[in-house]
Amino acid sequence: QVAGGKVKKPGKRGRKPAKIDLKAKLERSRQSARECRARKKLRYQYLEELVSSRERAICALREELEMYKQWCMAMDQGKIPSEIKALLTGEEQGRAQQNSTKLVKTGKADANSSTP
Repeated sequence: QVAGGKVKKPGKRGRKPAKIDLKAKLERSRQSARECRARKKLRYQYLEELVSSRERAICALREELEMYKQWCMAMDQGKIPSEIKALLTGEEQGRAQQNSTKLVKTGKADANSSTP
């Protein structure tokens, strides 16, 4: 074949591969396969741990949802669950403490302003 004034030889282009020891090539292939299996095993372990942690989170959320459903049913019957009472009284106590702290601060400010 003639292309651009040069004669091309038929066949493959590029470097000819050096004769590689067949045993070494097989050993490299085995090592690569071992590493691939190890990576696969680690990946599956990670995914299994991820799934189990998500399942635990789902169970906890379902329990919380069930608790809220029971609270709502109790409130529909006119009863206030003790947990909600505790939350409300805790909030009221927190508000009372905040108000008393504000009063003390404003009282100090008033005392300081009245002093010449």
